[in-house]
Amino acid sequence: MTPRLTKAEEEVMLVLWELKEAVVRDVIKKLEDPDTPYTTVSTVIRILEKKGFVTHRAVGTTYLYYPAISKKEYLRTYLRGIVKNYFDGSSSGLVSFFAKESDMDLSDLKGLVDEVEAELKEGGEDDA
Repeated sequence: MTPRLTKAEEEVMLVLWELKEAVVRDVIKKLEDPDTPYTTVSTVIRILEKKGFVTHRAVGTTYLYYPAISKKEYLRTYLRGIVKNYFDGSSSGLVSFFAKESDMDLSDLKGLVDEVEAELKEGGEDDA
C-alpha cells in the first residue's frame, strides 16, 4: 500500500509531477513559499525517496529528481483509502457526497456521468 503524503511532501510532489524532473532549486522556485530553505526541501525529497515516491540520477555534481509514482497512481490509492475509511467502501457514496457538497445540478451530474463513461471506454489508464 502506498503511504499518504504529508502536506509538505504533497507540495513537493505536485511540483515534481508538473516538472517531470528537477533539481532542488527548481522545486524551490515553484513552491508557494519560494523562501523555503534549500535544506528543508532537500530533506523532504530524501524522505520522499525513502517512501518510494521519488528517485534520482546524478548529473555532474548534483541530483536530478523525478517521480517514481504517477500522480494518477497516487490519487487512485489515496481515494481508495478515503472510500474504504469514510464511505464504507462505496464509490457511489463518495460521488453522492461530492455532488451534494458541490451543489451540482442534474446537468452537471449528467456531464460527470458522460465523462466517466468516456473514460471507461478509453480504458482510463493514462498516467496524469
